Amino acid sequence: MSQATTQATLTGKFVWYELMTTDPKAAAEFYPKITGWGTMPWGEGPTPYTMWTVGQGPIGGLMELPEEAKQAGAPPHWMAYVAVEDVDAKAREAEAKGASLIVPPMDIPKVGRFAIIADPAGGATIALFRGEGEMPRPEGPPEVGEFSWNELAASDGSKAFEFYSSLFGWEKDHDFDMGPMGAYRIYRRPGGHPLGGMMTKPKEMPVCCWLHYIRVADLNAALEAVKAGGGQVIHGPMEVPGGDMIAQCLDPQGALFALHWRKTT
Repeated sequence: MSQATTQATLTGKFVWYELMTTDPKAAAEFYPKITGWGTMPWGEGPTPYTMWTVGQGPIGGLMELPEEAKQAGAPPHWMAYVAVEDVDAKAREAEAKGASLIVPPMDIPKVGRFAIIADPAGGATIALFRGEGEMPRPEGPPEVGEFSWNELAASDGSKAFEFYSSLFGWEKDHDFDMGPMGAYRIYRRPGGHPLGGMMTKPKEMPVCCWLHYIRVADLNAALEAVKAGGGQVIHGPMEVPGGDMIAQCLDPQGALFALHWRKTT
């Protein structure tokens, strides 16, 4: 498969998850006890970088929160990378649609090209990415240890979906009525599996942000590992439609993440 064909096929797919934190060493000890991940050093850049692995393949990375980000007030956080065919063109398109360009397009030697934007529906950040070759993880339902759901709490859920669907080609799977909280829109790539949901954030939620869920084999055991490792369980566990169970957590450095146990029949 050619690179061009690969990138076209991958457009709109979440392909990488990166944790930027104030204590990479502590994070590298914390998450594997919860998720079963492995870690693998990557030494191609001036900044130390560790990859998260599931089985034999990488799914994301870990690095120290850059000093300029700290000075700008950015807390430790997870960042998702979404595949596009042309990073520069998509960055310009995003700006034209009202997004802010946080990190302009730049190359990662031997890896690819990326940019970071803040959406116009509340400022949640996400990365655009084009790899130099084949991407990891074929299309399919997420396995244990993989990220299984990508949820956006926006200032206006409908406007957020309009922005992302026009940028990445995502389409509506279906809406779930949350009563007074409004609609929860489940979205997907055309013809693909659901990728996550979008909603208007509750008033008590201080900021708009993305929240990424990791599939675990045993939610109770994972939550015990969160607490034993110095993290916090801030919401849940709770059942969601269909019988799955979820919980939202903070790691010891304050990065928000979520866990997902999938009901199987």
